[in-house]
Amino acid sequence: MLIIHNELLLDFIRSKYTSDDIKDLYDFLRFKGVLRFEPLDNGLFPAAKVEGETLYTGYTSVWVRDNIHIAHAHFISGKRDTAIKSITSLMAYFRNHKHRFDEIIAGKTNYHNPMNRPHIRFNGNNLEEINQKWAHAQNDALGYFLWLYCKLAIEGAVHPKAEDVDILLRFPHYWQVIGYWNDEDSGHWEETRKISASSIGVVVAALQLLKQYLTVYYESCAKPVSLDLIQNLIDKGRKKLNQILPAECLQADHNQYRRYDSALLFLIYPLNIVSDTMADQILDDVISNLQGDHGIRRYLGDSYWSADYKKQLAPESRTIDFSDDLSARNSLLKKGEEAQWCIFDPVVSVIFGLKYQQTKHKKYLEQQTHYLNRSLGQITGCDNGIGEFLCPESYYLEDGRYMPSDPTPLYWTQANLMCALKTMENSLEN
Repeated sequence: MLIIHNELLLDFIRSKYTSDDIKDLYDFLRFKGVLRFEPLDNGLFPAAKVEGETLYTGYTSVWVRDNIHIAHAHFISGKRDTAIKSITSLMAYFRNHKHRFDEIIAGKTNYHNPMNRPHIRFNGNNLEEINQKWAHAQNDALGYFLWLYCKLAIEGAVHPKAEDVDILLRFPHYWQVIGYWNDEDSGHWEETRKISASSIGVVVAALQLLKQYLTVYYESCAKPVSLDLIQNLIDKGRKKLNQILPAECLQADHNQYRRYDSALLFLIYPLNIVSDTMADQILDDVISNLQGDHGIRRYLGDSYWSADYKKQLAPESRTIDFSDDLSARNSLLKKGEEAQWCIFDPVVSVIFGLKYQQTKHKKYLEQQTHYLNRSLGQITGCDNGIGEFLCPESYYLEDGRYMPSDPTPLYWTQANLMCALKTMENSLEN
């Protein structure tokens, strides 16, 4: 079943697209502002464009993870300057706060306290940390930064100075000290700390590109890190992934164990860190177990924006740090009433699109089209209290009806839709 929240999109949605169809769709989406981003002056992106009644979400802050996905989407869409400006400002942020790495590497601070770790959410305007307790133990967020920065450096889009390389070299030492392959972090969803395949996979992808970059520029590094050390860290991560995948976490504690998690999709795209066989398993797991009519669940039992969320929780309690204890929030959830997120359908469309481009099997093009259409269907209509032609973070149940959650428009959703449109454009050209 294909649900379209904005009926004006029916004029552009097709069961089979041509290149001209995609061009017309692009033009319409741009005209309606669906793909409009409003970065800060330094090129960083807030998580969402929130104002007035939705400012309570805190989504005006900058998240490292979101910025990498947004920058990557711009980069592959030909907007290289936008991606470069964002990643350069992120590098400046890490330079400003390199003491977070240094103190943990030197054993001067306890890395088990997430507030002592490099902060992955900060004030984008002044690149300063936010004085608020947060789940900063997020190896995936750090990994995404290293992955994209090295990718752009390898492709010649950024040209690291010595001080930048010095920052890059801190990452493997940091991950060695905390033993990232066995580290319980809060991961993509900033919640209960656990040993997560999705976090480990991002670090492996990042270390692989760091090694590739240093293989070329190794001699120019003022304080070179051992390539053998990097490879050893990669091997430890891959060994752990082989033990966990296709699950997200296999720890026995019921608060940690998780068989299905949509964050694993990112190990397929954009990271391309798992085998084709494992990618197929992850994809089937998500579609069979997490997909809903309005989007895709993050995981079974996810209580964030569960049914009647705004009635159940006061604004100041809706988007706080839940990493220490989810029990109160989880008590609000009824089975099957998890929020259905909008960041995943575009990624699934991209994955099927890349499979089509590799094999030319029409079944993959059909699936690519289906999930692109689901993504387009999630763009808001006018009867929701937030606005139309917006890309939501998720849809949740409010009085029995699926409505966009308050962090709308979410720039990460817009970025993934950009990737899906670009991949469809490529599929039709090949």
